[in-house]
Amino acid sequence: MELLEREHILGALGEYAAQARAGEGRLVMVAGEAGVGKSALVDVLQARLTDADWAVAACDGLFTPRALGPLFDLAQQLGGEVDAACRSGAARDELFAVALRQLGERPGLTVLCIEDVHWADEATLDVVRFLGRRLRTTRSMLVVTYRDDALASDDALRTVVGELGTERSTRRITVPPLSEEAVGRLAAGSGLDASDLHRTTGGNAFFVTEALHSGSGGVSASARDAVLARLAGLSARARDAVQVAALVGNRVQPRLVAAGEVSVADLDELVARGVLVSDKDALRFRHEMTRLAVEGEIPLHRRMSIHGCLLSGLIAAGNEDDAQLAFHAEGADDAEAVLRFAPRAARHASGLGAHREAAAQYERALRFAGAADPVTVAELNDRLAFEGTCIDRWERAAEASRCALAIWRDTGDRLRQGNSMTVLSRTMWRLCRGEEAARFGAEAVVTLEQLGPTPELARAYVNLAGSAMQRDENEKALHYAAEAETLAHRFELADVVSDALDTRACVLYVLGEEWLPTMQRALRVALDGGAAAPAGRAYANMHELLSADWRWQEAGEFAVEGIAYCENHDLATFGTCVESGHAYALFHTGRWNESLAMCRRLLAGPASPINRMRPLIILGLILAFRGDAPRRYLTEAVDNADTSGQPAWVTLARLARAQAWWLQGDLDAARADLEAAAAAVGGQDPTAHAEVATWQRRLGGEVTVSVDGVAAPYLAMLSGDVGTAARLWSELGCPLNRALALADGSTEDELRQALA
Repeated sequence: MELLEREHILGALGEYAAQARAGEGRLVMVAGEAGVGKSALVDVLQARLTDADWAVAACDGLFTPRALGPLFDLAQQLGGEVDAACRSGAARDELFAVALRQLGERPGLTVLCIEDVHWADEATLDVVRFLGRRLRTTRSMLVVTYRDDALASDDALRTVVGELGTERSTRRITVPPLSEEAVGRLAAGSGLDASDLHRTTGGNAFFVTEALHSGSGGVSASARDAVLARLAGLSARARDAVQVAALVGNRVQPRLVAAGEVSVADLDELVARGVLVSDKDALRFRHEMTRLAVEGEIPLHRRMSIHGCLLSGLIAAGNEDDAQLAFHAEGADDAEAVLRFAPRAARHASGLGAHREAAAQYERALRFAGAADPVTVAELNDRLAFEGTCIDRWERAAEASRCALAIWRDTGDRLRQGNSMTVLSRTMWRLCRGEEAARFGAEAVVTLEQLGPTPELARAYVNLAGSAMQRDENEKALHYAAEAETLAHRFELADVVSDALDTRACVLYVLGEEWLPTMQRALRVALDGGAAAPAGRAYANMHELLSADWRWQEAGEFAVEGIAYCENHDLATFGTCVESGHAYALFHTGRWNESLAMCRRLLAGPASPINRMRPLIILGLILAFRGDAPRRYLTEAVDNADTSGQPAWVTLARLARAQAWWLQGDLDAARADLEAAAAAVGGQDPTAHAEVATWQRRLGGEVTVSVDGVAAPYLAMLSGDVGTAARLWSELGCPLNRALALADGSTEDELRQALA
């Protein structure tokens, strides 16, 4: 495991070692909570100080520590007079004096390390006192490590630390937990969310490592055992109290745990042992891992009883935190209470833009909805489906929408049927199931049109408009966008107005008309109307079209703004869209390492098939141009594109794979993919036509697509004017296209420039 955010500490330790080497001996006291990485620091320091004589010992974590055990271990490594004194059974005062004398006689740097002195016996603490006060005249450094998170106010070590802290030779270092950024670096590629992992572990290096090793972010066996071993020394009542506290949550209100028959004295013991710490008006677990480990050991019958007591206590106290009430209701297996509190908590979370939390609450409610009436079950599924569309959980959204649709059909509620089919249409599109998306979209409109003007019909129209736009059916897209906007104004639906304008702007771009004012209006309507998902879509499409026009600076500004907006509103679906679009811009502008890192991170998450497409294509292209094997990435992209029913994705994916084949020298495979790309490009914008035409020419084939209205760099490339094409691509900030244009040349100078 990589050692992060410790270089400044290692630097300080190196300085103290240099001072000791020069004859100014040092006692270095290294403090930190259990598992924060104190031992790892010592290991790295030992690897760096190769010219020093090292002796390392550790205190025993036994119920009855071995007296002077660390000194005997150090003496054995040092050898000489001190080792002989230990073997001879000399008195401790003599042992101390011999150890100091031998250190004073050594010519070079000697580093002694005693780890885990919080477990030290009194005699060992006396050794630390003795040497700490006297080694300033030696070429020695004594490093002692200890936990500072479980020291009672009257602990003997606390007294020693206080006494030695005033000595001129003493230096104190505290090892802090890892930051969220460092945890993110360690978790890269693991599939675990860095923010959640940091919150769960508190940045504790040991717990981070164990969570990553377990692969689930939960409490692994070794971490759990380490935690439970620390709690074994608690009194019986304190062990009961920590179980109640663990089920309360990471933040423990003393008045609340009283419902579980926990006394103030019990809490005092937990605080004294460092299990809980004071936090303003409450207590909290020092580590969430500790709470989870304790929670996992509570027997089921006791767990349900505690949850029931806590639920009753919260309700009696007038608690209005529906999420907390729902949690304890589930723990108590109280279905009625779950169905009362979980949906309320979900609606509150959704209103705040916390869609993951909302989805989790609806999932919780559905787990207890077995005896509920069908309408309640259908409504819960509809709401869960909506939350799933926000957080890129489209498979779950599809499952929930299908459940809801079946119930609405059974009950004969055609309005709800139409609405569920609209959601299913969008969902199937995201899952690259184009035929089903088109079928559900059309059925939704047919069903809802029979009921007259409704908000549901407006949403069905705008969905059909977007679907038509994706299939390059531009006139149909404009028609349904207009129908949707008319109804949306009637019912004051900001989300539908924004989506209709967004779709219209995309079609205008393809038609070569002025699109930017329309897209700007789409974004403004969504932001002003509080329509988060349409705002996310508008950011994504704004960035996409600006990038397609090579307006990199403007696109980058919208990427930063859009990513922040989507993060703030928990819109993983559109956040991924914006980020993948930004990765594509980074690819085209030559910032491949950044693009590659972004794509790998996006693909490590639970993105939908449609959202995986662009990162797969970029990753495949970069690997292909770097001579690596991109096949599995580009094959997945092509497979998804072929079933998406969206010609633009077919063109993009097939073109990318054609380039990979070309780079590998397989021209037949390249031409086959290029032929498929050309067949799909019909209704797309001139740039897509130009890309296909350029590659057709590069592969020595006939240009079969229209090149009307293509941009100047492409015209130069298609006409064989390599120098002009290269210059124009350079002006647009596209180094790869410049290199490819030069590689199409025939002179040595052009080819050398391409290679460079």
